[in-house]
Amino acid sequence: MALSFRSVLLLLILAIGAPEFAVRAASVSDDEIDAFAHQALSRNPHERLDAIDWLVKHGDARAVAPLIQLMRWVPEHGDLIDRGLVAITGRPSGGRPAGERPSGGHWFDWMVWQQLHPEILPYRGFTGFASDLLASIDAQFRRFVRADLLFDIRVEEIAWGGVPVDGIPALDNPFMIPAEDASYLNPDDLVFGVEIDGDERAYPLRIMNWHEMANDVVGGVPVSLAYCTLCGAGILYDGRIAGRPASFSFGSSGLLYRSNKLMYDRQTDSLWDQFTGEPVSGALYRSGIRLAALPLVTTNWAAWRARHPQTKVLSLDTGHHRDYGPGVAYQAYFSTPELMFPAAFQSDKLAQKEIVFGVRVAGGVKAWPLGGFTPGAVINDRVGLVDVVVFGDAATRSVRAYDRRGHSFVVGADGEELHEGDRSWKVTEAALLGPGGETLPRLPGHLAYWFAWVGNFDAATLGGD
Repeated sequence: MALSFRSVLLLLILAIGAPEFAVRAASVSDDEIDAFAHQALSRNPHERLDAIDWLVKHGDARAVAPLIQLMRWVPEHGDLIDRGLVAITGRPSGGRPAGERPSGGHWFDWMVWQQLHPEILPYRGFTGFASDLLASIDAQFRRFVRADLLFDIRVEEIAWGGVPVDGIPALDNPFMIPAEDASYLNPDDLVFGVEIDGDERAYPLRIMNWHEMANDVVGGVPVSLAYCTLCGAGILYDGRIAGRPASFSFGSSGLLYRSNKLMYDRQTDSLWDQFTGEPVSGALYRSGIRLAALPLVTTNWAAWRARHPQTKVLSLDTGHHRDYGPGVAYQAYFSTPELMFPAAFQSDKLAQKEIVFGVRVAGGVKAWPLGGFTPGAVINDRVGLVDVVVFGDAATRSVRAYDRRGHSFVVGADGEELHEGDRSWKVTEAALLGPGGETLPRLPGHLAYWFAWVGNFDAATLGGD
């Protein structure tokens, strides 16, 4: 039986032997690095160790990316890989003790370091290695990570989220029930509230924590409620794109990027950034497509139902067997200041998991700390080219933003109106309604953890300083 090129290459390299750290990139080819990176995926523990030892001893910066990946998958050789990475990069060993990080010791810290050093490029062919590694978990990952695909994100920063493709199942056209039938909900249960053209719907977080995606039709508009539990952001996207006959619907790929979910569309299998609403690889790579965000509010069930007594709400009959009790899913993560998956965080303005409310409009973005939204407080501000008014209640996490178009407001006593001098404007989900029939449109905004917001936008976008 004829040996493959890779097998012959491995035999030759093993016969020659591996030099010490002093040997650098000039003496090593991309094919050699790829051969040993793949050998490190072997089920044979001796072959794995030999391959990792070779990658470490050759001290080539192009091997940093596969070594960081291997640190997670072969933790028994974590110390060896850590020493090798220190020698290659010159970075002191700053990894935390094994088990201190929920996501696995040194791997977390090296992934953060890698994010902060985009100048360290992986060897040519690394995407194929990443594809094979992920396929060893679930062959379906090859739909999203393959050598023939182009990416707008760094493949070396794509991380497995601990579940297979659609392991967090989306809800498609979920069964909704009248508010009076939702006896399972407590008054203080948080919900995502949506109203489009009189169609009012509530999506309880105790259900959405298990599903993270709801593809629905609200007020005749096909929408996708994309929820990243890890970054605390629920964003409502319009599935329609001008010029495309079919609307998009989405699922969860099981992959992450900087502790943010990578969703995929069912129409083209392209990966999308949940936070930006843009495709980052696949058939829609650099297509110029961006999903339009729609207004959404996070609030508690009592407040939403009082404002929208005719609302419909998700039924517990989702077609999936989950414990939808309050505080069940992600309870430990929501109660800790630490992240579960790696993402660089460089800001001294807020703690990494402090919640902010952010608005993105033409010409700019801005976010405000949730804690600053107290009953009676109104923020009249400017974001990019748009005058905005933002107000809410941190106790219920409900914040809304509107295009104020030069008006300046204070809040009414009951929170249902804004006042401009002696003129009262009614607060609705779609717009502020003036006494003379004027309307000021609602702006899409959403909550997020500060690390996720500042990871996508500059820390200078924080308002209220």
